Amino acid sequence: MIPVAEAQALCLRGLTPLATETIPLRNAAGRMLAAPVTAHRQQPPFAASAMDGYAIDAATLAPGATFTVIGEAAAGHGWSGEIAQGQALRIFTGAPVPTGANHVVIQEDVRRDGDCITVLNSLGDGPNIRPAGADFGADFTLEAPRRLSPADLALLAAMNADKVVVTRKPSVALIATGDELVIPGGAPRGDQIIASNIFGLKAMAEAAGATVRILPIAADNDPALALAFELAAGADIIVSIGGASVGDHDLVSNAAQKHGITLDFHKIAMRPGKPLMLGHNGAAPFLGLPGNPVSAMVCGHLFLLPMVRAMLGDQTPLPAITRAQLTGALGPNGPRAHYMRAHTDGDQVTPFDRQDSALLSVLTQANCLAIRPPHDPARKAGDRIDIIAI
Repeated sequence: MIPVAEAQALCLRGLTPLATETIPLRNAAGRMLAAPVTAHRQQPPFAASAMDGYAIDAATLAPGATFTVIGEAAAGHGWSGEIAQGQALRIFTGAPVPTGANHVVIQEDVRRDGDCITVLNSLGDGPNIRPAGADFGADFTLEAPRRLSPADLALLAAMNADKVVVTRKPSVALIATGDELVIPGGAPRGDQIIASNIFGLKAMAEAAGATVRILPIAADNDPALALAFELAAGADIIVSIGGASVGDHDLVSNAAQKHGITLDFHKIAMRPGKPLMLGHNGAAPFLGLPGNPVSAMVCGHLFLLPMVRAMLGDQTPLPAITRAQLTGALGPNGPRAHYMRAHTDGDQVTPFDRQDSALLSVLTQANCLAIRPPHDPARKAGDRIDIIAI
């Protein structure tokens, strides 16, 4: 058995970002930006009013001062004249501030009588003007790589970028194996169970930026497994679930090797997830996950998702480790790293009492994994331990 860190390093070894493609900005949500984008213009492109009010030269601004209103400007409808002292332009939020004006008095701070306004005693502070380029200049660049958030898309749109260069989504083929499995909605026999973890893994990988194919369940025999590997051809990552241990009916390792996959390791010093295996068929990695639902999902967080992120160009693909304070005592850990389902609230973390690798109902309550290193001594309430958000 090899340590978790070594297994993660082997999973990521040799992985590089996939090819790029140019897509419309409207389709870029969640995609990995692969090339920097430089603004086509500054934002705002002109000094703009931040409020509804009156644009003036502030040299004579004071409570009781009067100004003559000589025109009006609205967003998208600028005014081309010039403001002199004692004059005012009715202006609305987003409209260009005219030449000669350096202050916008908000409409609540004046009294208007025909074409004359009088400044009230409630005059507020500040010019109420957004300077040209206050948000970003014409040379502003959004750097890559970065996963594009909704805020990024709004920024890129403001930069007048209608297309972006992104990394192609990695394709993942999921192969659930086992005579005992039935797809949801089927009619399982008394000795069968519903295939569940492929749906969780699909959702995880797609949320990380992959495209995922769920292949037909492969029965526990060589022809079925050989067909499954043939169907997975062309995927950037091939993932099997189940059949990864060393029992008489766990045939995936042999089937993978018959398909030309060279195994890098088989079994890691971790729970849940000891039977994990990694192999390669040329450049395409093969990841063999345990069949127990929680084991598969935990290994998905620790191994599959980092592989997806690395192929997208993420420079820090491993899950972020933070620390939190235990709310209760824990006994000593054994020889394998233990990734305990737990719930964190602020700076506090509470591992669940039940840690069986078949209990999906516990996993749904967890929002993190509490990490116990091999041979970690007993811990008391208040001790700080490593956690990974899930």
